[in-house]
Amino acid sequence: MDFSLDERTELLKKELVDFMYGHVYPNEEAYAKELESLEDPYAWSQAPTLLKLRAEARSRGLWNLFLPGEEGAGLTNVQYAPLAEITGRSRMLAPAALNCAAPDTGNMELLAQFGTQEQKEKWLTPLLNGEIRSAFAMTEPAVASSDATNVETSIVREGDEYVINGTKWFITGAMNPYCKIFIVMGKTDPTAERHKQQSQILVPRDTPGLTVKRAMRVFGYEDHYDGGHAEIEFKDVRVPVSNIIGSEGEGFAIAQARLGPGRIHHCMRAIGMAERAISMMCERADTRTPFGKPLSDQGVVRTWIAESRVRVEQLRLMVMKTAWLMDTVGNKGAHTEIQAIKIATPAAVEWILDKAIQVHGAAGLSQDTFLAGAFAGTRSLRFADGPDEVHLNALARSELKRQRARREARANA
Repeated sequence: MDFSLDERTELLKKELVDFMYGHVYPNEEAYAKELESLEDPYAWSQAPTLLKLRAEARSRGLWNLFLPGEEGAGLTNVQYAPLAEITGRSRMLAPAALNCAAPDTGNMELLAQFGTQEQKEKWLTPLLNGEIRSAFAMTEPAVASSDATNVETSIVREGDEYVINGTKWFITGAMNPYCKIFIVMGKTDPTAERHKQQSQILVPRDTPGLTVKRAMRVFGYEDHYDGGHAEIEFKDVRVPVSNIIGSEGEGFAIAQARLGPGRIHHCMRAIGMAERAISMMCERADTRTPFGKPLSDQGVVRTWIAESRVRVEQLRLMVMKTAWLMDTVGNKGAHTEIQAIKIATPAAVEWILDKAIQVHGAAGLSQDTFLAGAFAGTRSLRFADGPDEVHLNALARSELKRQRARREARANA
């Protein structure tokens, strides 16, 4: 495995770093104030600062970097990893400025891989152009949604239409009025084999019967930066049969295909958060002097800094290995490694952010630093795209199976 950067990635990285220091970091505070002053604070995609940054990013070729193939920048996962990490240093602004923000990234990947030509032209093209936003509606309040086969939303065919009924919640991006399309996962055949009951279907926001009921707060945060998390009701919602993605019964498999890249992208950006937190922790430790000596001379603070560096280097190597495997043997072949980084990264970054908050004192808890919001986002990441416990269970099951096979092979040798 060779993780050295090729010439194209080096050039993109240099361009992106220049963009971050010249445009993103200086505008973070202005962007936050704009969101507070917007008539609809969830309409983040129309904030003047973001619109300017998006135009600048696009002119620099820093656009849709996440998406391989002709539709996107054509980067591999190994090429994208260091770029995504850099954007993670400004979680509220940089990914959106580059049109690389979740959940749109996952939805664009899904449409690029599974959408019909008609679906791509109608929804993927405007998403790639940054003209609209989207949401992925899977999680439900009435069932244990950590098991995606539990979804109860019904998708029933009636002639040339599907009729959808159910409730979803924590649907990221749905509060944004420019979120024009929902990818909805529900059951088309409750009698089929467990993983063949589900389907995914496109539901335009203005479809009668679709109601965005309320915003869901996360640790008290409204989460304006990604368009909010919403509770949504579908009541006798009718869409054409042509809105189905793939075929009936393929919904669970499509969801897994979507979530794999999403998980590694989250981890890439989270490493960027950790790097920024370490920088802030070191600067704060050097400039604050309680009890007659700098915090950086305190043994406990030095331990936190050292352990933070060790943890983030371990994470980066794990993520890069996973990216390399996804590029060389495919997402399915890298399944175990994807689970491992999804378990390890949020927990480690959460620990680093916690220590950075502690070094900053009360300021670390406030809206005056990057840290508190990043901590809330990272803690919620331990649920996004599957909770820790689901990944731990699946990873343990794979390891047990692998070890049994090794024992059997030795016994039969």
